[in-house]
Amino acid sequence: QVQLVESGGGLVQPGGSLRLSCAASGSIFTPNAMGWSRQAPGKQRELVARITSGGSTNYADSVKGRFTISRDNAKNTVYLQMNSLKPEDTAVYYCNVRNYRGDYWGQGTQVTVSS
Repeated sequence: QVQLVESGGGLVQPGGSLRLSCAASGSIFTPNAMGWSRQAPGKQRELVARITSGGSTNYADSVKGRFTISRDNAKNTVYLQMNSLKPEDTAVYYCNVRNYRGDYWGQGTQVTVSS
């Protein structure tokens, strides 16, 4: 099993920044991918960004150039730096770990972008 603890969500004005963190523990295994997905009210969950244990990244088109995903393998922690936030970024953000055993999800953290 893998346990994920997210932090860093909150309320921010348009154009502002937030940094999300997610600490993983348990049977993480390598190789793996860690990432963030989000779900806005009435919408399906969508992948925001993902980073592999080797450091390869991919991003949703809607966040390219504004969000940066990184990870600290020694701490089994993944980060999402979100800049130039827009109201349409408002959603519950979920941390995810994928390894050969399957997908594991955090409880989610709310990000609200509003003036």
